Amino acid sequence: MTDFEQELASQPHDAFARCMLSDPAKAAAFFQGHLPPDIVAAADWSTLALQPASFVRQNLQQSHTDLLYTVKVAGRDVLLYLLLEHQTSVDALMPLRLLCYVTEVLRHHADEHVLPLPPVLPFVLHQGPDRWTVSTQFQDLFELPKDLQGLLGPFLPTFQHALLDLTQVDPANEESQPQMKVILQLMKAARQKRLMEFFEWVAKGEVEVTLLLREDLFRRCLLYAVHIDINLDVEGIARTLSSSNELRTEAMSLAQKLRNEGRVEGRQEGRAEGMWSGKIQLLEQLMGLKPTNSSELAEMNVAALEAHFHELEQRYNLSFKK
Repeated sequence: MTDFEQELASQPHDAFARCMLSDPAKAAAFFQGHLPPDIVAAADWSTLALQPASFVRQNLQQSHTDLLYTVKVAGRDVLLYLLLEHQTSVDALMPLRLLCYVTEVLRHHADEHVLPLPPVLPFVLHQGPDRWTVSTQFQDLFELPKDLQGLLGPFLPTFQHALLDLTQVDPANEESQPQMKVILQLMKAARQKRLMEFFEWVAKGEVEVTLLLREDLFRRCLLYAVHIDINLDVEGIARTLSSSNELRTEAMSLAQKLRNEGRVEGRQEGRAEGMWSGKIQLLEQLMGLKPTNSSELAEMNVAALEAHFHELEQRYNLSFKK
């Protein structure tokens, strides 16, 4: 099992986003498409470099993935702090969280390099499922009356964060970089529980097969989708992709892998016991657990198997889905 697959077993949204956007070429395409045009024009994107590790202290981390990049803007180092937000609800305190994270980044820089400090541009990629409805301005957390804004405003930190809210965009129409179009389209479909629609979109041929096969992009998308929806019909995806032998082969290869590992739903056994046993073993694999022995499961009746599956499913949703 690869490192990517191991990470998928515990935090699928984080693992996929980190895998895709840790690549400087993909990150550059993302930032170029969503930062203000003047900043995009002033930056030298050939200098974009991922920092070796997050500088956010562990006790400040919550349900997120963060990536820190450096890039030259008009000849000066600028830090691009990308926060990938996967929470199930919108966070009104996001500007305060970002202030804590950015402070840690600057503190680390000051310890290593002293002054001057580099500008930090916080960017939130919101994967949903709800629309982002709160302010991106730190000052708005205070709601000062007008008569106090002039008096107290100069003492407040002044910054805002950039935001891409996937619930409000259609990556298929808005993204110019083909791979980023695929990545964001899948991330949006994953939160909307519309994964089959994503693969139907792929089947329409709007993205070149050679691009999907490059850097194992399609395979990584498939693995992410399976970890998001444990009931996803991988063989059905293969049939949907019948117009492309390469993509169909990739999907069938994954379906066979799941079958060999005991992670299919047991349809081939033609019995309800087989179906629930297969689901249990699939879910255990996704949770990073050792699958229960088939002979042990065979001793349980349908009701017991179904109850055990739903207990596991509840644990999976509470622990691994945000």
